[in-house]
Amino acid sequence: MSGSSMRRRLRENSLGLVFGVLFVLALAGQAIAGHADFNQQQITDGLAPISMARYLTSADFAVDVAENWQSEYLQFFLYIVLTVWLLQKGSPESKSLDQAGTESDEQQLVGPYARADSPAWAKAAGWRRALLSNSLGLVMGTIFLLSWLAQSIAGVSAFNERQLSQLQAPDSWLQYLAEPDFWNRTLQNWQSELLAVFSMAVLAIYLRQRGSPESKPVGAAHTSTGVEG
Repeated sequence: MSGSSMRRRLRENSLGLVFGVLFVLALAGQAIAGHADFNQQQITDGLAPISMARYLTSADFAVDVAENWQSEYLQFFLYIVLTVWLLQKGSPESKSLDQAGTESDEQQLVGPYARADSPAWAKAAGWRRALLSNSLGLVMGTIFLLSWLAQSIAGVSAFNERQLSQLQAPDSWLQYLAEPDFWNRTLQNWQSELLAVFSMAVLAIYLRQRGSPESKPVGAAHTSTGVEG
């Protein structure tokens, strides 16, 4: 592959690549900081510190990661699905006020309106088109549920480790689902994600970021809806 071709491919995929690298760096930073914090607590409790490898396979690390992932994917799932029907006047995060709903086949380029470069399943009928038509929401919703399940499994393990260290009886998985610890971990993440979406949808009515597709053009009216810069 030539240098110019490589540069072009990097430029064309720069958004995904940068966020992928930032994710890995943030996860590594979380592991390092979490390991140090965990060992500080171990020493405070009169226990021996553990290695990084052991921490990375611990329930404490797993539950911290899973609880963040599930809230992020809940945000995406709700945003993707609710914006099919719900509108916000003046926001570029909303569709135009006259386009609520799943839209026509012509607007969605499916069936007889599919183009030559449309996905094969967009041209098909029946379950294949229906699955493709809802695949983004289905995948985001599935990842949310799996992450939430992972959080609950890792969470009950971490919770029971603390219970046993305090000479208290451990909980079953079902018992843990009713514990304040589980819902505190869950709801503190949900509220922050929902606040972020609310802020983005509303602030983008009045505020601008020149050149960003998440913003309206700088000179667009505050009432302009579904317009991206």
